[in-house]
Amino acid sequence: MKLNRIILAAGLLPISAGAAAAIDLTVVSWGGAYSHSQEMAYQKPYMAANPDVKIINDESAAEAVAKLRAMKEAGSITWDLIDVEAADGIRMCDEGLVKKIDFDKELATAPDGTLARADFGDTVVADCFVPEIAFSTTVGYRTDKMPAGAEPPTGACDLFDLEKYPGRRALNKHPIVNLEWALLCDGVSYDEVYSALATQEGQARAFAKLDTIKKDTLWWSSGAEAIQLLADGEVFMGSAYNGRLFSAIAEQNQPLGIAWDHQVLELDGWVVPAGLPAEREKAVMDYLFFATDSQRLADQAKYIPYAPARVSSIPLVGKHAELDVEMAPHMPTNPANGAHKYVNNYVWWADHRDDLDAKFQVWLSK
Repeated sequence: MKLNRIILAAGLLPISAGAAAAIDLTVVSWGGAYSHSQEMAYQKPYMAANPDVKIINDESAAEAVAKLRAMKEAGSITWDLIDVEAADGIRMCDEGLVKKIDFDKELATAPDGTLARADFGDTVVADCFVPEIAFSTTVGYRTDKMPAGAEPPTGACDLFDLEKYPGRRALNKHPIVNLEWALLCDGVSYDEVYSALATQEGQARAFAKLDTIKKDTLWWSSGAEAIQLLADGEVFMGSAYNGRLFSAIAEQNQPLGIAWDHQVLELDGWVVPAGLPAEREKAVMDYLFFATDSQRLADQAKYIPYAPARVSSIPLVGKHAELDVEMAPHMPTNPANGAHKYVNNYVWWADHRDDLDAKFQVWLSK
């Protein structure tokens, strides 16, 4: 997957017409700095142009698969548009929970006339998943609590070095990225990580590596919580999303640094629940057309350094919307950020997530 093509930009398209009148749309996302970027880039301009549409935000994206399954079972879908990671989008598509999207008919073309599917390019990983951004899970650390004489951490493998970097860590409370890092930092090459994780032996090796820091680790469940643990000094270092770290450093002046090496690149994007009433689906698709055009994706990158998923967006973003800061150097796809970058294997996780989620929670409870 050639995510290094996705570093910034976009061209202004007209607002699409025809959103249903007097309708509330429930949009599910992740909260914090990320939801703020969506509100500023997509929601406020859309509602200003479509005053009869009200967008209601829900921050349940981390539980999206389980909740949408339950809604389908109950026969009552209360969500209209959901922001999910690519692996979850693939799972939802495979299970028939979300509708297929005709990219070239239902999404905006690029400013030069390139059809949407070609403009999204390699980021299209499922017919039901409309890519939005590329982000990375990386490592943040407290710059004001560095051990005497130590150089700053450079990447994820420093998490496992308790001698050089004593103190508590923070990690996400699910297996994705944690298991990859455990094997990578135990000497497994990236090309062999997923074949190893598909075996009982490989899983045992990953959990054994995580065992070496388990007693020193606090577990977070949201991107905001990861930053809060660092900001409060509860941990010296921990995994966090690159955009959340940028927000804490550049906007809040927190004494934090980013260790980029071994960052794991991932895609986030939109899915539309299957079986919505026709009026709601029409309104959702009108909003999705607007929110994923070239300019809107570029506008989001003005608020958070997540690389827009459309190639045509790359030339159109410059500085932060409020700070005198060029955003390109802060993108996870910037070649200068870390010697090693890894792309999450979305298809593999779509097939193995339920099983490894269960095993990870059992391991945590021991």
